[in-house]
Amino acid sequence: MTDGSTRHPDDSFHVFDTTLRDGAQREGINLTVADKLTIARHLDDFGVGFIEGGWPGANPRDTEFFARAATELELKHAQLVAFGATRRAGGKAADDPQLKALLDSGAPVITLVAKSHDRHVELALRTTLDENLEMVRDSVSHLRAQGRRVFIDCEHFFDGYRANRDYALAVVRTAHQAGADVVVLCDTNGGMLPGGVREIVADVLTQTGARLGIHAQDDTGCAVANTLAAVDAGATHVQCTANGYGERVGNANLFPVVGALEIKYARRVLPLGRLAEMTRISHAIAEVVNLTPATHQPYVGVSAFAHKAGLHASAIKVDPDLYQHIDPETVGNTMRMLVSDMAGRASIELKGKELGYDLSSDRDLAGRVVARVKEQENLGYTYEAADASFELLLHGEVHGRPARFFALESWRTISEQGPEGTAANEATVRLWAKGERMIATGEGNGPVDALDKALRAALEKIYPQLAKLELADYKVRILEGQHGTGSKTRVLIESTDGSGTWSTVGVADNVIAASWLALQDAYTYGLLKAGLQPEG
Repeated sequence: MTDGSTRHPDDSFHVFDTTLRDGAQREGINLTVADKLTIARHLDDFGVGFIEGGWPGANPRDTEFFARAATELELKHAQLVAFGATRRAGGKAADDPQLKALLDSGAPVITLVAKSHDRHVELALRTTLDENLEMVRDSVSHLRAQGRRVFIDCEHFFDGYRANRDYALAVVRTAHQAGADVVVLCDTNGGMLPGGVREIVADVLTQTGARLGIHAQDDTGCAVANTLAAVDAGATHVQCTANGYGERVGNANLFPVVGALEIKYARRVLPLGRLAEMTRISHAIAEVVNLTPATHQPYVGVSAFAHKAGLHASAIKVDPDLYQHIDPETVGNTMRMLVSDMAGRASIELKGKELGYDLSSDRDLAGRVVARVKEQENLGYTYEAADASFELLLHGEVHGRPARFFALESWRTISEQGPEGTAANEATVRLWAKGERMIATGEGNGPVDALDKALRAALEKIYPQLAKLELADYKVRILEGQHGTGSKTRVLIESTDGSGTWSTVGVADNVIAASWLALQDAYTYGLLKAGLQPEG
């Protein structure tokens, strides 16, 4: 476990990540020790200054994490932080087993949670206000005497300040005078708004002279704004979690906070070159915790720089900055043009350029593509979620004929219900490819799977490239009916060849027919991607 402090920009401003502790309290996240070590490496790679690893001594997993971190983590930028609480009421810090566990963790920095709300002291700790202050003083002094850097998290600080300002300030002064490097004001219930945070942080700074930090929960949807408001008021330590993970609705999101500090405040808080890794790090951590990356997350979401409206596209064609607050590449993201019935000629030209087609010199062609997209979307198609199907549509308009590697004669599916609820699904396809008529049958877990296997069985001998193709995801949506009880079905299929993924769409009166259309596009695009030339 390497001390990375000397390689960080400086100590005047702290980016403190608590994904491994506070973030792990999110419903649905259950991290193994191996997961925590992997996330710690990602966070260090991003360049945060401090990584709070958990509460050693409180549970075996966190104790094991610190033990393994000592030999398995080679931190380049960050310092590891152990979290715990002040000593017990009526005892001595030197004899407290929980403080000993924090020291035994080997972490160079320790964060202690302390009560700063008088009511919590009396009801939760069941001790006096004076004894709580002594618990803070004794705990901080003891850990400092052992050579550890100490941060204090003042739990429920903002609620405590409003209930008893003098006592909340007394907790901050006591921690500061005992040697705490940073006193963190915690909006534990997440109920604060930016104006109140700014006012209170400014007052605490004036009254105590302590170095202040901010820890904001997102219950009002203001955690990032509250964090930045605290910085405006003089806080120089921000506590965040990757992707905003945390209890209830989450914590201040690390990535928008860092993005704002680096880009909007022009404050260097990461080592040089690390900001461009933001999107990659965000998505990598989401994969480790097994949650789908939030598509509309600021800065790092796949939709953060996606443009759909034709008016936007017309302006972006002139200057991308007209509808983007930053260059996406600054944070490792990319601009995307979405194709929909809102698209105008500019949208189609930009999307075509993105796919390698120059439509700017042929207004008639661009107009035909726009008309075709609007016609298809009126039938229920959606191309903003199916780039591969749009590229096939574009390919057909550019070349005057659709890309075709095989021609369908017919397909059929059969589903049978067997004894004790067992089911059998079989599909047969008849098609032509390279002048040959082929008939193939497949059995699968459902009629669509059977259809996919039959199609693969028919084509793989002629097109061995299809051996790499796999269906990665399958979504069905029943579209609103337009005539009585009639309705249409939209199917989206995501496919992969191991080196990339693509999405295709099919719309028909029933789910099997819609699935066939999406499958047909998936196979056709996969063969185009493999470099083959279509027959027609």
